[in-house]
Amino acid sequence: MLDVTPIHEGWVLRHDGAELPATVPGCVHTDLLAAGLVPDPFLGRGETEVAWVGRRDWLYETTLAPEPGGHEQTDLVLDGLDTVAEVRLDGRLLGTVRNMHRSYRFDVTGLGGRLSVHFRSAYDEAEAVRGRLGERPNAYPEPFQYLRKMACSFGWDWGPTLVTAGIWKPVRLEHWTTARMARVRPLVTVEQGLGVVELHVEVERSRVEAGLTLSARVGGVEAAVDVVGTSAVVRVEVPDADLWWPRGYGEQPLYDVELLLSDATGALDTWSRRVGFRTVELDRRDDEHGSGFTFVVNGERLFARGVNWIPDDAFPSRITRERYRTRLTQAADAGVDLVRVWGGGLYESEDFYDACDELGLLVWQDFPFACAAYPEEQPLRGEVEAEARENVVRLMPHPSLVLWNGNNENLWGFRDWDWERRLAGESWGEGYYLGLLPRVVAELDPTRPYTAGSPWSGSWDHHPNDPAHGTHHSWEVWNRRDYADYRLEVPRFVAEFGWQAPPAYATLRRALPGEVLAPDSPGMLHHQKADDGNGKLARGLARHFAVPEQGFGEADFDRWHYLTQVNQARAVATGIEHWRSHWPVCAGTIVWQLNDCWPVTSWAAIDGDGREKPLYHELKRLYADRLLTLQPRPDGLVLAAVNQSAEPWACRVVLRRMSVEGGVVAEAGVQVVAGARAVGDLRVPEDLVPVGPKEFLVANGSVDGSVDVGGDSGGGPGGFPGGGPGGLRALHFAAADHEIPYPRPRFDVSVDVPGEVTVTAHTLVRDLLLQADRLSPSAAADRGLVTLLPGEQVTIGVRGWETPGQPDAETVRSALYCVEPAR
Repeated sequence: MLDVTPIHEGWVLRHDGAELPATVPGCVHTDLLAAGLVPDPFLGRGETEVAWVGRRDWLYETTLAPEPGGHEQTDLVLDGLDTVAEVRLDGRLLGTVRNMHRSYRFDVTGLGGRLSVHFRSAYDEAEAVRGRLGERPNAYPEPFQYLRKMACSFGWDWGPTLVTAGIWKPVRLEHWTTARMARVRPLVTVEQGLGVVELHVEVERSRVEAGLTLSARVGGVEAAVDVVGTSAVVRVEVPDADLWWPRGYGEQPLYDVELLLSDATGALDTWSRRVGFRTVELDRRDDEHGSGFTFVVNGERLFARGVNWIPDDAFPSRITRERYRTRLTQAADAGVDLVRVWGGGLYESEDFYDACDELGLLVWQDFPFACAAYPEEQPLRGEVEAEARENVVRLMPHPSLVLWNGNNENLWGFRDWDWERRLAGESWGEGYYLGLLPRVVAELDPTRPYTAGSPWSGSWDHHPNDPAHGTHHSWEVWNRRDYADYRLEVPRFVAEFGWQAPPAYATLRRALPGEVLAPDSPGMLHHQKADDGNGKLARGLARHFAVPEQGFGEADFDRWHYLTQVNQARAVATGIEHWRSHWPVCAGTIVWQLNDCWPVTSWAAIDGDGREKPLYHELKRLYADRLLTLQPRPDGLVLAAVNQSAEPWACRVVLRRMSVEGGVVAEAGVQVVAGARAVGDLRVPEDLVPVGPKEFLVANGSVDGSVDVGGDSGGGPGGFPGGGPGGLRALHFAAADHEIPYPRPRFDVSVDVPGEVTVTAHTLVRDLLLQADRLSPSAAADRGLVTLLPGEQVTIGVRGWETPGQPDAETVRSALYCVEPAR
């Protein structure tokens, strides 16, 4: 039987003549940190103090004892090396490697001694390849496209430049006799009610003449075949298989697949995974609006409620199974049903996809190409094919995986970023995205769709980022315009869009110890990586709020920090509400981005310390099955009921045209009907449309068809669950905040129950936010922005207070913020 011996102990890292204890899996940066030889690059401007690490070669060593007899072959298996290295055993070269995204296997039968992995500087290698193949354009000033390494190691507009090296995945010895399973490729389908698992197995033999049998078991059903040569196919059919569904559409049953390779003497090797039975299609048919991009799972068409995922740590070896589970559970709890693994990062670990399988999160997987022209010559081309083949097969068992995507923004870049002229006919990656990768997917994983890129219109007949065709990235709004401009287009599928905000206050305080915080303080600027990021934040705020332009004091910074959080949530809300209200023409939104890899001002909903920004809580409303929204359209104001549930929805709504002082100008009850998985809308009567900056419209409705306009209530940037238990609220203000004559907000605060803060409004209180981390770094509130009308109250749950007893009401009030009259 195949035996496994982990090789994780006894490693050392050689540094300036000394031997440092090394952690495997790990990387040079984390080992130097553990030894106290470098500052934490996440704190202050420590990133710049460790820049030298990526410019040096590094040597890892351990002792490999010869294994006692009993097996015919022993293989050294390295699941992940970052990135270019020589592997030697007692000075004997086992192999040279050059791809972070692959695993490696070497025959070390009967061998022992000093095992060494000598890493070459990623910069040196990338620059050498660039010298041989020629310059290629990219969106950043680093040479990441010249080697197969996590691109964002070289920095991004949200990430630090920390060019890693090391043994970033497990290492082991595998001992075996006669034969082992070298590759198992499971095709999982549903055929006329049968769950079918077709296991394509490749076998490595040490005895060619041995008779081998493969037997498989799935859901209590067994099948077996004899192995002829070095391959075989075992097919198992499971009657009445329960279907795996995305979250919100059904359950996520998973079936254990157990595969056994044996000969006349008994078991030789085993393989086990979990699979789910489901079908997935991508409807890209032409229609009167262009050409679509709609996911269809088990025959059900769905609006994808997505987030973009980046590596959750700049040092990926630190990401644990528990951390993946925490972050992805946060996504699921926010109503997310699709996670796009972005192409400047990684093929994530099994722990990531296992969590998605269990949580019902669909996975859109980019191949690791992003924002650059990639050479198609050797040594890159062979590495690209090898990594694609390995990872397609590795990830195939996971029912959550529903799409392979060739790249991020490279087809768009070729057309719009002056690449075509600069390349002058040189290769740039098109052969990967339109040739190699679709062939690999079609050969190995025909159960899933492939798309050449994001954005991509489906062919060169249309502009790659044409909103009427395929996937669209909406970045002009953040870069140059007001977020109201999201309403000017109805793309078929919005695969990227977003708005920046700084991280939580406690995250800033930890990352910038001792610094007097201001938007342009040294640490804040260092932790803002976007091109003119602060300028874009300032211009975005100025369109809506009166904010100080210079001379920030502590109170001014606190106000800026709060308002940028509000603006981020409002911007994303504006886009999602508009696009969801146009389902099925628009079939999905993927917010940029869910998470951060370090403390930084970015587009994330969850910051680098894992704290949830107000945007995170806003996503709970925006991605709920039922959403009520007020939409300005060319022919007037529309009330839309967006229903993604399986049941029709007759939504009774009370519309109130109100003054900001709290008076009701006009009121009416209406009913808007939305079918299952559909949108219903109606024109708001003219006498209810607010006029001028002193008025606004509030719509109180309900999830279940009843309506109660009193009681506990809330409202986010465009409305938050309110109007009573089970209620929904939508708000429409016809003017920017700096034009609205808000009354001075007045509200009472009480802390009568441990862990609960109750706020009662005496005036309109718009976008109330409890920043619980200001009370204690470990504290977190259970909701974000809340809008209250006069007489309404909201109870905010707070977990994680570390103070003796409960903070009193006045202490809590110091952590409460809301929109105030223009100064």
